[in-house]
Amino acid sequence: MEHNKPLILITNDDGYQAKGLRKLISLMRPLGELLVISTDRVMSAKGHSITTTPTLTATLIDHAPDYKEYVCNGTPVDCVKVAYQWISDRMPDLVVSGINHGSNASTNVIYSGTMAAAIEACMDGINAIGFSLDCYDLDADFDHLDPYITVITKDVLEHGLPDGVCLNVNFPKRSEEPFRGLKVCRQAKAKWIEVYSECLNEKGGTCLKLGGKFVYEDHGDDTDYYALQNNYISLVPTHFDLTATQYLPEMRRFEHIIEEK
Repeated sequence: MEHNKPLILITNDDGYQAKGLRKLISLMRPLGELLVISTDRVMSAKGHSITTTPTLTATLIDHAPDYKEYVCNGTPVDCVKVAYQWISDRMPDLVVSGINHGSNASTNVIYSGTMAAAIEACMDGINAIGFSLDCYDLDADFDHLDPYITVITKDVLEHGLPDGVCLNVNFPKRSEEPFRGLKVCRQAKAKWIEVYSECLNEKGGTCLKLGGKFVYEDHGDDTDYYALQNNYISLVPTHFDLTATQYLPEMRRFEHIIEEK
């Protein structure tokens, strides 16, 4: 069966009712046939977790010509797996994830369910983009992103991405000034200093609530965090190979240690 339109798979980690997801769907509709499968609740900071027990469900909640939308009770990575291993009869030409309510710059990418979905697709050889807005408001304004998301998506559909690479795209929140441009960046060095505080659950028992402070440890002007702080769109080519390649020669000292034994 021939398909005249590219198949675009859309997911997120903020739940199927999230304003960012709805915006992304509206922007993708003119660009191809859409398969939407999103989480049934907020799944932020789930990283690359998957469901291994047989409890997954995917429920069709809307359909129209060139459009199907499902809700899944699993994680964002589950959504991607279920989409093309169970629901669809063909592989997507592109996976887009987001638009996330909150930045996924710097080390946030490690925790992000939004980016995990894009990375999962990348692992399977599918072009993928994660889009995020540096604003955590449930009613965040996404309208200033329209032309940029569209042009980036069209470019990837036309030209593709290097094998094993997906895009982590972060936008500054809306301000009175227009974006200064787009910077292709590296991931900034930063970390979260976490603090747990005690609270009471609904049964009156003691539980822990996680809070913390984001600490930026990078002084470069070529990072995603710097770009966002200076009103640039940041685009980081991201891959799933975690090998510290530049240190392989140095680490071969362990081979010699074993040989000497």
